[in-house]
Amino acid sequence: MFTVGCILGRPVKYLAFLPVWRQLQNRMSTFPRPLAAVCQVTATPDKQANFSACKQLVEEAKERGASMVFLPEGFDYIGSSREETLSLSESLTGDTISQYTQLARKLEVWLSLGGFHERGHNWESDRRIYNSHIIINDKGDIVSVYRKSHLFDVELPEKGVSLKESAFTIPGPSLVPPVETPIGKVGLGICYDLRFPELSLALQRHGAEILTYPSAFTVATGAAHWEVLLRARAIETQCFVLAAAQVGQHHEKRSSYGHALAVDPWGEVLGDCGGEKPGLVLVEIDPEKVSSTRRNMPVQQHRRDTGFYHGLEKT
Repeated sequence: MFTVGCILGRPVKYLAFLPVWRQLQNRMSTFPRPLAAVCQVTATPDKQANFSACKQLVEEAKERGASMVFLPEGFDYIGSSREETLSLSESLTGDTISQYTQLARKLEVWLSLGGFHERGHNWESDRRIYNSHIIINDKGDIVSVYRKSHLFDVELPEKGVSLKESAFTIPGPSLVPPVETPIGKVGLGICYDLRFPELSLALQRHGAEILTYPSAFTVATGAAHWEVLLRARAIETQCFVLAAAQVGQHHEKRSSYGHALAVDPWGEVLGDCGGEKPGLVLVEIDPEKVSSTRRNMPVQQHRRDTGFYHGLEKT
């Protein structure tokens, strides 16, 4: 498998470094495997500036051959207060998503928009929103919406982390089936969902070949857990894992860890965008890698029935 490295991250398996005969052999053996672009951005409360930055990444990804582009949680904005976060939110029919559906249609590219601040039906009375992962196809149609089900209510005073997502966010009611896309069947999660293996295993059982966790990890939790969690989800499900990320300082109150990652079904990191600047990593999605990993180590066949793992609860 060849991988084109991140524009601003650590280099990984650059095709350009291979001898000509090996390049030709790789191209013949891999064609026409699709490319996915995993993006890293620094969102602020300025929605139009955020769209311009994301649009530039999507255009570059398409220019470089990507079939599907992944943007992180909070791609639309990251507010500096609860009130600002709520006031900037929109419905799925608002201007922000309309801009992205038009972009997808114009470029003929699929988009994963992870972590859109979506106003619910009872917005006026409830004053809370959904954290929604939206998949848009290359015709500009919304084909799936997953609303984040695990909310980040965490106090880590020794790490300087204090967030209560439930103060302004409604937990999503359910998982959604994996989506058939040009790169394979994509299972949807968002950020903190990464810490719950039950979610990833459920998506794998329903056909997911790729899991995606668009995120805005804090610097402290990212440095400790980000890569190891993503690799663990890849290893236990034998799926590709694609995790777009926020990076750097969004405003005076908040910064994100970055390191947008792509991981293969064996748990190998294929691309890392680093922890400093926006950028993207292009990765080739080889469905045979999923099949061969599962065939050679048939973990799911070895898994016991649900009752076996709940056996201790009966004692």
